[in-house]
Amino acid sequence: MQKREFNKSGGSYGGASAPPAKRGRPFGSGNSSAAAAAAAAAAAADHTAAPSNLLGPSLLVHNAFTVENNKRIVHALQSGLKSELTWALNTLTLLSFKEKDDNRKDSNNALTRISGLLDALLTVIDDWRDIALPKEHVRAPRVRNLGANLLVTGFGNEYEVLGSNSSVPHPGLGSGAQDASMLSNVSNLRSSEWWLEEDGLFNLDDEGRAERQQCAVAASNIIRNFSFMQDNETIMAFHRHCLETLFQCIEDYITEDEELVTNALETIVNLSPMLDLQVFGSSKASYIKMTAKRAVQAIVGVLESPVKAWHCSAAELLGRLVINPDNEPFLLPFIPQIHKRLVDLMSLPAFDAQAAAVGALYNFSEVNMDCRLKLANERWAIDRLLKVIKGPHPIPDICKKAAMIVESLVSEPQNRGMLLAYENAFAEVLFSDTRCSEIFARILYELTSRPNNKVAAARGIWGM
Repeated sequence: MQKREFNKSGGSYGGASAPPAKRGRPFGSGNSSAAAAAAAAAAAADHTAAPSNLLGPSLLVHNAFTVENNKRIVHALQSGLKSELTWALNTLTLLSFKEKDDNRKDSNNALTRISGLLDALLTVIDDWRDIALPKEHVRAPRVRNLGANLLVTGFGNEYEVLGSNSSVPHPGLGSGAQDASMLSNVSNLRSSEWWLEEDGLFNLDDEGRAERQQCAVAASNIIRNFSFMQDNETIMAFHRHCLETLFQCIEDYITEDEELVTNALETIVNLSPMLDLQVFGSSKASYIKMTAKRAVQAIVGVLESPVKAWHCSAAELLGRLVINPDNEPFLLPFIPQIHKRLVDLMSLPAFDAQAAAVGALYNFSEVNMDCRLKLANERWAIDRLLKVIKGPHPIPDICKKAAMIVESLVSEPQNRGMLLAYENAFAEVLFSDTRCSEIFARILYELTSRPNNKVAAARGIWGM
């Protein structure tokens, strides 16, 4: 594996060692912490002001709350009782929410203070995922023949038979045609009875399922909020159960709740600078049997999603994961698929999708020679990188990163002959764009001035 060059020319724009800034604060952060505290205090004073089924902040948490009630919070999450669970989720929503100018001590290290809190939150999500499979509302009737020739069968027919004064004929006592018609009538009667339902007595109805889903989303939002806090990063990035649950949520992005998928993606993006995919092969206890290959497949699947927020987050996540050399063996088998999708994202009119794709491709081009060779041979890759530069993209850093990707591709001798076809386009950018002129001057120098490129240069200039 070729050693990475983090101090490549281009100053601070070229370095891939510094972890990117985290994503924005949670939606609805408001104007100030004072406004949020006032709203919470008003909700606490008047419980009837907000609907009881909402899981948003509804109480005021004082400074020493976690010290006095840490065990109660965990036990409330583990109890599964609706009132206790709602109280705990509301409390943790306030504890995990932190404005930029908020200096509350409770919001800094809640996971480190409350033992077992992360596992309790993950249990809430796991409980929802256990029942999240599609529910069958229509079942084919199943004919039961056991004891069909008896007056009392044990399946509930005795009530109809005994209450009809023997007006209902019994199978097995008459002709064969009469038996067949009776079996048909019995099956029709049984198909509508509640005791033939195979869901069981303790399964949730639609309202109960919706409440479980809402609790799971609230728990995922709390975990997302905790991932913004620096003191919690180490705990969450090496917590196998946490990572398995998050990756399973994004793996099922087609059928899973959209907000749950979004929260899981943003949590993993926040933890990605410290994330090592080898944790899935460690000796730590596994709950879902997630593997590193399966985790990468889940990210690549979301990368193919048409939802802009999801494929942008997936591109950003892949770009951050590849910085860690320990993650390369798991990502390299998916390089052709990743490159193709990232090149497609650069063709979209959305500037944020272009920025996410260019940032990820820049990190991949810095990994090793194989990534640079495959990217150079990807159809439309150079054209779309030039399109981002000539656009130009509103963020100057993205234009410079796109230019430096081209420079990385030119540095490989195997790519120079193919890139000579773009010599006129490179020269046009050199004379028209002052921001990237220095980079394209080096690109043209690499193409035409090296001793081993004289023949190729002549072909490029004279069309031989």
